[in-house]
Amino acid sequence: MPTSRWPAILRSVALRLLIVDDNEEFLSSAARLLESEGIDVVGKASSGAEAVLLAKTLDPEVVLLDVLLGDEDGFDVAKHLAVAAPSVRVVLISTHSEEDLAEGLAESTAAAFLPKRAVNAAAIRNALR
Repeated sequence: MPTSRWPAILRSVALRLLIVDDNEEFLSSAARLLESEGIDVVGKASSGAEAVLLAKTLDPEVVLLDVLLGDEDGFDVAKHLAVAAPSVRVVLISTHSEEDLAEGLAESTAAAFLPKRAVNAAAIRNALR
């Protein structure tokens, strides 16, 4: 196969993603959107414990993780994911601005941050570059 075709082939491979958010409406709508854009949403979780379990069993490449996960701290969940599934890259999401979360993001094990309003396949791929 000509080497000039490899980048196009690699871009077409579906990214395996787990979405973690305590808001069922966001989970469903984000999953529908991302799947329509070629992301393979392998699972959805609404708690940190569920996220860690699914990350270990479903083998996603990326976990899209809400910073404010009900009574849980998404930054802490990201740390647990780094230990439980070290090959998984975490992208933190929030309705709060990056500036509001700057201190936590600076200390986080996450690979990237995206505002919830900006979540789409291209933004996730760009954030992970």
